[in-house]
Amino acid sequence: MTGPPLRPELRPPTPRGWVWWLPLIAVVADVAAELIVRGREPVSFMLIAVPPLAAATRGPRGTALSAVVCLGLELWMAARRPGHFDEAHHVAAYIATLLIGIASVALARQRERTRQHLIRANSVAEAVQRTLLRPVPRTLGRLRAAGFYEAGEGGTLVGGDLYDVCETPFGVRAIIGDVRGKGLDAVQTVAAVLGSFRVSAHEWRSLSSLADRLELSIARNSPAGDNGDPELFVTALVLEFPPDGNEVRIVDRGHPPPLVVGPQGARRLMTAPGLPLGLGGLNSDEDDTTVHRLDPSEVLVLHTDGVSEARDADGVFYPVLDRLRERFAGQCAPDPETVVSFVRTDAERWSAASDDDDRAVLALSLLRINTREG
Repeated sequence: MTGPPLRPELRPPTPRGWVWWLPLIAVVADVAAELIVRGREPVSFMLIAVPPLAAATRGPRGTALSAVVCLGLELWMAARRPGHFDEAHHVAAYIATLLIGIASVALARQRERTRQHLIRANSVAEAVQRTLLRPVPRTLGRLRAAGFYEAGEGGTLVGGDLYDVCETPFGVRAIIGDVRGKGLDAVQTVAAVLGSFRVSAHEWRSLSSLADRLELSIARNSPAGDNGDPELFVTALVLEFPPDGNEVRIVDRGHPPPLVVGPQGARRLMTAPGLPLGLGGLNSDEDDTTVHRLDPSEVLVLHTDGVSEARDADGVFYPVLDRLRERFAGQCAPDPETVVSFVRTDAERWSAASDDDDRAVLALSLLRINTREG
């Protein structure tokens, strides 16, 4: 996960692209043309376009300065041609430059206000992301952990995928999920599920009961009615790593099954999939927890369908299991950070085009008892 959000005044300056240099290029080109023709032809009219170009990349002061410079150059160029200084078409050019310069200053001021608003909105979005999807700690209880999240919609930081890891009296518990749908309804549902998980994970001994509690939080707190999505649901995996023993317990609510990566390659863990959260009224009351042994040399990989459904140029889905097997089979025990970094970059390379689906990956592995960090 990335570090804390930067305050607007601490953000790195925006690199100056070719558009930033256009006003200066236009002025230099016009002055050069004037010196070449030596006042025989009127070339100062091109300067009228400089203030609007400046407004696209500079603030009000810089734009006003460009208008003043252009107006001064127009006066100088006209004075080089005897009898042309006060001609009607030159006077019209002076007035046009002045009026366009004033309008350009107003546009530059509005652009700066919009930019500051976007910076503040982006900072708020970063804070919301930090609140909903907290940074994954490198170690927690008996676990090493790593994760990443990318919102699918361009320019947004929060979407419909979720995950969290916390240490409880029953061991370390984790969740990863994917909300059906996008937009504010999805974000509100993510907040409801994670808020309930962070409280209920410490109170409910049974993992199935914890999943039922998350179901209740969706029913109570997710959007409903005319403005809500009547078909809203969340696919999720809820996991528990007991404080003693090398095992993981899993409750599957319609989510892609977890994968295990180790020196022997990669495999998919079998689960007892139930209906997604939000449709749990149709689930049976039986305990659907599955238990699997996990060796400290193995990494448990959880992902959302934004990863497994990334397509290449031929429309082929990203084969998460096969790619993990090819990368890590026969090697030393991988660590969660390496696995997460590989999946993130490899899935991006596989994708033929930008995808509008959120992507989340969570990797967890047991600490060896003799290497446990204190």
